[in-house]
Amino acid sequence: MSAPPPLQIREANAHLAAVHRRAAELEARLEAAECMVRAQAERLARHDQQLSAALDELGRAKDREIAALREQLLTSEAAVQSLQAAVRQRDKLIGQLQPRAELLQDLCRRRPPLAGLLATLAEAESLGPLPASDLLPGGPSSPLANSTGEEEGSDQLEPAVFGTTV
Repeated sequence: MSAPPPLQIREANAHLAAVHRRAAELEARLEAAECMVRAQAERLARHDQQLSAALDELGRAKDREIAALREQLLTSEAAVQSLQAAVRQRDKLIGQLQPRAELLQDLCRRRPPLAGLLATLAEAESLGPLPASDLLPGGPSSPLANSTGEEEGSDQLEPAVFGTTV
């Protein structure tokens, strides 16, 4: 075998050097890309952890708010029940007092005539009874006596005395 010519060797050496440079260049680019990918992966992992922590905190905040709202709902429902019971009790009391109110209204409507009647009775009472000597002539059989005329032989009625028991 004969040795290759020097030109071929130089060309082969130049080609090998170019391939070696290209391989070194590609390895450097690969290393840079791997570093960039590792950095991005680390940033994404940290960001994922931050998002996960934020999501967990949001979940806890939501649970606390739901618990507070449930407590508020229970308190409100208890207040509503209490108010409804008070309304029922007042309605019952109104039902009991309604007939009395109507009676009082009726009394108020009738008060002026009753007041006049009471004043007249008081005036009649202030006149007092007639003394026995002042009875009209004719005695108990007189037309002004307290008799209907049907009781002529029976007990005599006493003279009328006005009085009030009110």
